[in-house]
Amino acid sequence: MASNAGSVLGLLGYPLVMEPSLNLDNQGVFWTVAYGFLVVLVVASAVMLWRSAPAADAPTTVEGNEAAPPGGAPNPPVAAGGGAPETGAPLAEPVAVGMSSAPTFLRRLRWIGLAFVPSSLMLGVTAFTTTNVTPVPLLWVIPLSLYLFSFVIVFSPFQKVPDRVHKAFVLAFPAVMALLAVVILTGMRSPYWAVILLHLAGFFVVAMVLHGELARDRPPARHLTEFYLWVAFGGVLGGVFNALIAPVAFDTVIEYPLVIVAACLFLPGLLLRWLVRRREVERHAEEEARPQEEQRSGARRWLGLALDLALPVALGVAVYAIGEAIDAGLLDGINGSLNNVIGAEYFNRSSVWEMTVGLGAGLVCLWFAYASGRAVRFGLGIAALMLAVNFATTEAAPLYEDRSFFGIYQVSGEEGTENAYHALVVGDTNHGAQILGPVPPEPIAYHERTGPFGQLFDLLPEETTDESEVAVLGLGAGAMSCYMEPGQRMTYYEVDPLVEQIARDPNLFTYLRDCQGEYDVVIGDGRLKLAEAEDAQYGMIAAEAFSSDAIPVHLLTREAVDLYLQKLQEDGVLVFNIANRYLDLEPVLGNLAQDAGLSCYAQFDQENEGIPGKFVSHWVTMARDDADLGSVPNDERWQPCETNPDSDVWTDDFSNLLSTFNWN
Repeated sequence: MASNAGSVLGLLGYPLVMEPSLNLDNQGVFWTVAYGFLVVLVVASAVMLWRSAPAADAPTTVEGNEAAPPGGAPNPPVAAGGGAPETGAPLAEPVAVGMSSAPTFLRRLRWIGLAFVPSSLMLGVTAFTTTNVTPVPLLWVIPLSLYLFSFVIVFSPFQKVPDRVHKAFVLAFPAVMALLAVVILTGMRSPYWAVILLHLAGFFVVAMVLHGELARDRPPARHLTEFYLWVAFGGVLGGVFNALIAPVAFDTVIEYPLVIVAACLFLPGLLLRWLVRRREVERHAEEEARPQEEQRSGARRWLGLALDLALPVALGVAVYAIGEAIDAGLLDGINGSLNNVIGAEYFNRSSVWEMTVGLGAGLVCLWFAYASGRAVRFGLGIAALMLAVNFATTEAAPLYEDRSFFGIYQVSGEEGTENAYHALVVGDTNHGAQILGPVPPEPIAYHERTGPFGQLFDLLPEETTDESEVAVLGLGAGAMSCYMEPGQRMTYYEVDPLVEQIARDPNLFTYLRDCQGEYDVVIGDGRLKLAEAEDAQYGMIAAEAFSSDAIPVHLLTREAVDLYLQKLQEDGVLVFNIANRYLDLEPVLGNLAQDAGLSCYAQFDQENEGIPGKFVSHWVTMARDDADLGSVPNDERWQPCETNPDSDVWTDDFSNLLSTFNWN
């Protein structure tokens, strides 16, 4: 418990306290001193243990079950430390610590599974929320903190506290999972803070329940080392599955709903049934006390197993059938009648479908979980609902979908139609778009000609925009290519080979094929690869590399600007696309420009009404002198960059991402 509490403090303390206050050199000194202090503590602990008296040999007993709750009904067969697992029978008599038999193979597998699911789910919910909901920086810190905090609670030495908390989370588990399934299946995205909280709450409930089951199934001291080894192994498997296997096996973040289903299959059914229906458990205990021949027949047990499969299948078929009926318009007449009754246009195909999904999830939650207390039926019910919605949904499939180490990419739009709109999307962030048809293509989205980037090619000197070689950090769909003149060269620096593959596919985008000029794509980290270019090679360097929704920090430091200036011609220009929903990066660049003695101008362009395909965008341009920026300083649309005198200049040694959050 103490080690996990320390991990939580360290995890939150670094981004909130240490990173904003100390540069890397000072952090290095701090860690060196801290590790030295740690060595002293470890040695002192070893000496104290060596000099301490040996433990008494008197055997202590371990209870197989908890005491009966008020009313006389026994608790379900769930073990506290040293007891039998929830899936096995309770120990009939106390046993001496160290004298119990070794854990069975199935019990070890259960430990691994109980550790695997929260570990995998932690990574899955992080990837899902930062990619599909909102790419808020540092959001990954919260799931990891909740993961560690769950261990702190369930392994607390105060036995009554984790036991009561565990029961409360078990009771809430089906409702939270059903609600989470509805949010995922309906594609709910706003309000984004509420959606994020729900995903995090669902993960925390799973972690508390499954880690709680691990804590309640701890073996006697003789087997504790093995127990913690299997728990650690399960956690490692969860990380391997998400980090190594899923990116190769799946095109989307499908591992997240898969592990949600797996978590539902681990629902402690007997405990839930006791919490909801104590009389049923009392009857179950009486049946266990009867002779074997008086217990339920084998046929009845097989019937229960058959229903565990048949009922979820029936639910899935029903939901799918309703979805097909909605799409075919078979319910439009009923919807119209209902709208006439209530006097409002509420019932339509979309609302009826959402109600169907909600009712399906409610049925799974209330009947399969709370009424029957059968984990298999509940987990398969959630799985059947997800499959039915997936097959019944008529939303157009993306033209292209794939994933790499750096993210999951989709190209949405219409295929084979004139003036079709194609967009390269990562999560819910657009990384480039094109309206197919015109040759040469017209840049749109962030690069539309009336936007800040297009304005620069009218305002900057011609020797910069029309004659010099241009470097771009980040390829996207390749829209910048259409600003080049015949014979002019543009070099893209792109870290992900998959992005180049997408940009060069003429069925998806044609900027690189049809725009004038010559184009090279260099694969690798933009800053490292740019360092290999010749000095004074470029007339313009445009930084448009994005990690999710934000420019990587290492491209916005003093050392990075020094590199850009080294590779720029004497009258060259720097351009930054800093469009972002959550970070205000203009003061960061303003401080960098002030530190380097550069002229700096910015424009936040929101004039996109009536201009097809144009996005709101935020751009910054810098040069060694105002004269190098041509007419930009005299254009009222461009204003001197804001600075933040309370913040230090970002360097490779120091950055403070929290200071850039737009809390509004």
